[in-house]
Amino acid sequence: MCDRRRMPLSTSRARSTRPIAVDLFAGAGGMSLGFEQAGYDVVAAVEYDPVHAATHAFNFPQGEVVCRDASKLLPVDVMAAAERGFRRLHPGVPWPGRIDALIGGPPCQGFSTGGKREQGDERNNLLLHFVRMVEELKPQTFCLENVAGLLEKKFDDVREEAFDRLRKAGYSLSGTDKPVNSLHFGVPQTRRRVIVLGALGGAAPSRPVPIEGEVSVEEALDGLPSPIDYDGLLESDEVELNPEDAKRRASIKSPYARALAGVDVLPGDKSRPRLWEPSRLTGSRRTVHTAETVQRFALTERGAVEPKSRLYRLPLDGPSRTLRAGTGSERGSHTSPRPIHPHENRVVTVREAARLHGYPDWFRFHTTNWHGHRQVGNSVPPPLARAAALALLGSLTYAPSALRAAISLGDASLLTLSRTKAQPIVDALVDELPGKRTRRPTIKIDDGDTFDAREAGTG
Repeated sequence: MCDRRRMPLSTSRARSTRPIAVDLFAGAGGMSLGFEQAGYDVVAAVEYDPVHAATHAFNFPQGEVVCRDASKLLPVDVMAAAERGFRRLHPGVPWPGRIDALIGGPPCQGFSTGGKREQGDERNNLLLHFVRMVEELKPQTFCLENVAGLLEKKFDDVREEAFDRLRKAGYSLSGTDKPVNSLHFGVPQTRRRVIVLGALGGAAPSRPVPIEGEVSVEEALDGLPSPIDYDGLLESDEVELNPEDAKRRASIKSPYARALAGVDVLPGDKSRPRLWEPSRLTGSRRTVHTAETVQRFALTERGAVEPKSRLYRLPLDGPSRTLRAGTGSERGSHTSPRPIHPHENRVVTVREAARLHGYPDWFRFHTTNWHGHRQVGNSVPPPLARAAALALLGSLTYAPSALRAAISLGDASLLTLSRTKAQPIVDALVDELPGKRTRRPTIKIDDGDTFDAREAGTG
């Protein structure tokens, strides 16, 4: 369906022993990655923003990306995309004609503590479109992710309608009563989310299993060099590491960071290994602050909030607060409030935010800070998604194995596209594109600095 400028794909003809998943409201792919790590074949992803769809296509070159508004999508469209993705993953293997897991996090700003929590927010209805897809596609299981605010009393009507319809469709549910915290699933970030799991039949899926211990910010950022040492990061989001930083990267001590940096294999990871260059630092475009801003940051203690910008300074020995996403062009293009680095007087880079979210270093985001931070903040942390995926496996008849054959990532130009330029690449329908609000030619960043709107890459 879309021209993703991919490298040649694997031609393995082994029959699939992995459950088939489709990701609705996929964004850059946090949920997709977590399910792939758990052993699922994420054969298709639906994402209506062309910029995010292109980023997903880069990171998941074997899947099928459908750049459509899920509220206007028909089940037959989803099944057709799933079949195309399956045939690409498993050439010569008959398409089984089923989806084992329908997964997704419908846009949640209407329920979010970070927004106005509007009962009439049209985005709240996207929850019911996810339900509609479950009703009509009848997957064996599903995973629905949303913010903790969904469980508030003011949203009783839409929430109970969704859960009642799912039960009437034959699904037993778990996770409908209380949120989970990503901090308890190996993510160095406090992030409360509702994870509703469903399975056809009488037995509800088990809940995601927390892991022991917590990861600190210091452990998460271990081995990442300072972007200040690289002038090339003023114009680009990637640079070749100097010998000292390359050596430091190879000697990371934190087990969490070693796995994300690819120094060690992530325990139990069943995803397809990606071919990438560990000697290159990506996602690290510098943010240039005024001297006044640098001075204000310098006076801000770790774990405290800088009074003027209201930006939070990360601690070293504890987790991050919730990373926020800002808004898309349809909501005024407000930048995400980026936390202040724990020991440098600047906001964090996209790569540093990705470490705090549980993304491996091979995973890339849009090359602008505006889109990149929005993609991280909007996404499900992959370790949390993986825990949900493993819980769902108990309701399926699979014991997926790890995959050893590495695949190439997509063409890096997919990460540079404005929405206008991405639209024809991902076959987006013009009348389904996110709306735009008129805004000034500059963007006011919450730390007090002003940037040219062209950095946002909105086209």
